[in-house]
Amino acid sequence: MTMGGNASQKVWLVTGCSSGLGRSFVRAIVAQGDIAVATARDPETLRPLQAQHPGQVMPLALDVTRRDQIQQVVDHVIDTLGRIDGLINNAGYGYRAAVEEGTPEEVDRLFQTNFFGPVALIQAVLPHMRRQRAGAIVNISSIAAVNTFPGSGYYGASKCALEGLPSALEKEVAPLGIQVMVVEPGAFRTDFSGRSLRQAEKAIADYAETAGRRRIEHDHSHGTQPGDPDQGARLVLEALRGPQPPFRLVLGADAWEVYTQTTQAHIAAMEPWVEKSRQTAFPPDAL
Repeated sequence: MTMGGNASQKVWLVTGCSSGLGRSFVRAIVAQGDIAVATARDPETLRPLQAQHPGQVMPLALDVTRRDQIQQVVDHVIDTLGRIDGLINNAGYGYRAAVEEGTPEEVDRLFQTNFFGPVALIQAVLPHMRRQRAGAIVNISSIAAVNTFPGSGYYGASKCALEGLPSALEKEVAPLGIQVMVVEPGAFRTDFSGRSLRQAEKAIADYAETAGRRRIEHDHSHGTQPGDPDQGARLVLEALRGPQPPFRLVLGADAWEVYTQTTQAHIAAMEPWVEKSRQTAFPPDAL
């Protein structure tokens, strides 16, 4: 495939493009006239997108848990296209387990995909973005980072990490002309509740009425989620093009409801303790 490109076209590296939101990002990037480097573990799943948009979609194999492969992909994009203007860390999966049920192996695998992989990608693209003095880094988190349901503690923790790091990163790279955004989607009609969802092998009976209710065999939400991934992807890109892109973008009406209710509940719960909290400082004459 011959990849073209001109000075006005931006190059976006997107992970997890075999389906769902990642695939929607590719379509949205192409629609605005840019080039999408679409990655997936199996790049053959991306051939239809490449055929539909010749010269604008570069499909590449990428397992985000492999640092060597991450560097190879970034090097190839730079060698071929000369730049990387945007990174969208979208690859990830869900994991259902009560905290007691999670195994070290499963939790480590989850964090390697949902957190450490995105970190490795950020580290790989930053030298090029610094040189360009321009770029955008987008981490697709989840509203679960704001309020985590029973049975999703480890997934929520992986997304909290994915949000905590960019909070510092944004302040580090803003002077260099690099944007950072965290996106907190609600329920979008993707494969997240289908093939992208895993769970603990063994269920503890004592958690049947809490975490157990959200095990895969009891979850019938797949295919009925309210969010349209195509509209969601377009909104993220629109926000990035705006004069003041937000650091945090809550995505979906359901996500906004969770965000506002959780924030209000936290404030209400802390209110009785505000004055006592303020009184924990040393008295002024002790300073």
